[in-house]
Amino acid sequence: MKTLVLAEKPSVAREIARVMGARDKHKSYMEGPKYIVTWALGHLVGLAEPEDYDKKYATWNLEDLPILPDRTKLKVLKETNHQYKAVQQLMKRQDVGELVIATDAAREGELLARWIMQMAQWKKPFKRLWISSQTDKAIKDGFASLKPGSQFDRLYESARCRAEADWMIGLNVTRALTVRFNAQLSAGRVQTPTLGMIMDRENEINGFRSQEYETLTADLGGFQAVWRAAGGDSRIFDSQETQELKKRIEGRKGTIAQVKKSEKVEPHPLAYDLTELQRDANRKYGFSAKQTSNVLQRLYEQHKLVTYPRTDSRYLTSDMTGTLKERLDSVAIGPYASLARPLLRKNLNITKRIVDDSKVTDHHAIIPTEQTVLLNQLNPEERKLYDLIVRRFISLFYPAAKYDSVAITVQVGHDSFYVKGTTVKESGWREVYGGDYSNEDDDRADDSSEHERALLPDVQQGQSVTVQRCHIKSGRTMPPKRYTEAALLSQMEKYGLGTPATRADIIEKLVSSDTIDRQGNSMHPTGKGKQLIELAAPQLRTPDLTARWEAELERIARGQGKPEPFLESIRSMAKELVSTVKGSKAEYKPHNVSNSHCPDCNARLLEKKGKRGKFLVCPTEDCGYRRSAEKRLSNRRCAQCHKKMEIKEGKAGLYVQCLPCGITETLDKDKQHVNKRDQQKLVKQYAKQESIGSNLGELLKAAMEKKGE
Repeated sequence: MKTLVLAEKPSVAREIARVMGARDKHKSYMEGPKYIVTWALGHLVGLAEPEDYDKKYATWNLEDLPILPDRTKLKVLKETNHQYKAVQQLMKRQDVGELVIATDAAREGELLARWIMQMAQWKKPFKRLWISSQTDKAIKDGFASLKPGSQFDRLYESARCRAEADWMIGLNVTRALTVRFNAQLSAGRVQTPTLGMIMDRENEINGFRSQEYETLTADLGGFQAVWRAAGGDSRIFDSQETQELKKRIEGRKGTIAQVKKSEKVEPHPLAYDLTELQRDANRKYGFSAKQTSNVLQRLYEQHKLVTYPRTDSRYLTSDMTGTLKERLDSVAIGPYASLARPLLRKNLNITKRIVDDSKVTDHHAIIPTEQTVLLNQLNPEERKLYDLIVRRFISLFYPAAKYDSVAITVQVGHDSFYVKGTTVKESGWREVYGGDYSNEDDDRADDSSEHERALLPDVQQGQSVTVQRCHIKSGRTMPPKRYTEAALLSQMEKYGLGTPATRADIIEKLVSSDTIDRQGNSMHPTGKGKQLIELAAPQLRTPDLTARWEAELERIARGQGKPEPFLESIRSMAKELVSTVKGSKAEYKPHNVSNSHCPDCNARLLEKKGKRGKFLVCPTEDCGYRRSAEKRLSNRRCAQCHKKMEIKEGKAGLYVQCLPCGITETLDKDKQHVNKRDQQKLVKQYAKQESIGSNLGELLKAAMEKKGE
């Protein structure tokens, strides 16, 4: 009898097949003497849609909500139906006696495999492959120690509860909002509180009133110090007071009232989990969370250079200690050789900050594998992310950084001046980062930060100094910064919104649904997002709901909680949330109405963003008109102002119009009035397979025929 292996992706299946000797290639699987290896293409089976329960639900009606089936159904997803049929046929083969689940070793990977098994009515034995890297050694070791499938039943139940709960809440609330306010409004227990945090920050910024202030720095010869009030604030909000202070102290003698020296011991940072890596990649390289996930997945699957990426742990397990030198040896090349080679010549200092079994759940931290790396085979994105992971891994085995923190207080009459500085004694792990002591958390700025790391001379308490001159610096109080993706990920992690694997997708969903907008590296709520957060039920706006959910799902995964009471509470919540929307007296006004009208029904077009730029779409349900929002300039100039006229589209076809003057003219057959770029657009948009000619008249004719069809 043969063993069927179900992987999550074709690339992973190919690697397992190669290592386990399944060399006969077929369209949907690979086969060998002992193993048949196939794949799932992500989810092949999902929760049924409302219309699968009753055809009337295909039309969205407020009176039909909430939709809460007594027993949830599964359905084969249309887009991957062909692969499901192939897997189903393999499961029904008479010579297949056992299944090995080799999907991603996590909650979602367990769910997609169990749903396929349930849909295909798998009744034979099954086991679980649980590995954290895709190297040949990891795959062989994993197959040598397969775990009983039943060991992960509770993980599956937790995943099932999460999926069904999200379906009941997300689907019902989204339908209720969309129908009630006649707009595409999406809500859910993770995306809505994430939007809520962005809106809270926006309200802080809008409610902030900026003030001008000044700071005064005294030049004391060998160093400089900043004036501070008795409460510790260095800002002076009255310019006259600043001038009086300057007159009062300039040229006067003062005394060093206090010198505080304290040795600081800074241990190495913990190894990366996914969220911390996404934060660092965003801060240092401007990578979005989704971009980091995608690049990391390639390093894991294609290059096999890093361990399993979707982890929330920052520690390693004790059974890995024997592999750490081998991993260091594999990265001891190029720019890392001088950092890693000294470690290989001695015993590694492995502490609880590196290995701690009690702090590892499903997967350990992200570290390099034993695979030899060829840096020139990595593209620039992969190279940057790999650099972060390798340096963090090497730094784990370096000693703590040691430096003296020095704080000096200078008294000039009744006025006090302060300065802080550091003296590095041992770079320790910071040597791996070139001795960089910069502060990486830039979410909020400190006005006096430039004086925090000053190089200070050796001074003694009681020593006399003279204020040689004063420097006045103007500034403005600044509102809190808008969330960067790094800061937003930190908040999502803090409040338990999503998992390391899903947070990037949540942010992307908010962007694609036009509720938030990326402007540079900052996240801004759109007009739609600002209204949506007010329309959503209060309990959906804060992270409290998700925190309670995740705690209960974790209890189910550990066998301490039961699925049915949890799902029953979700049903009650869905009813309550829908009732809130139905009873709402609020109004929604589209924020993206353009000045253009639909040529078919004359409705005002809405401006939206797509992957290829902005486009205009008709809001009328049965119309479906859509076009690019880009201006299309003709070569014809206005007879009145001589500016180039724009190409427009109306019921009678294309025409040109001068927007400043309002003059409108029809286009004749002379193609010179449309520039080459727009001619190519017209050909691409309207041309059929047969030749239609090249002059503008023929293009217009084809356009009208196409429109008629």
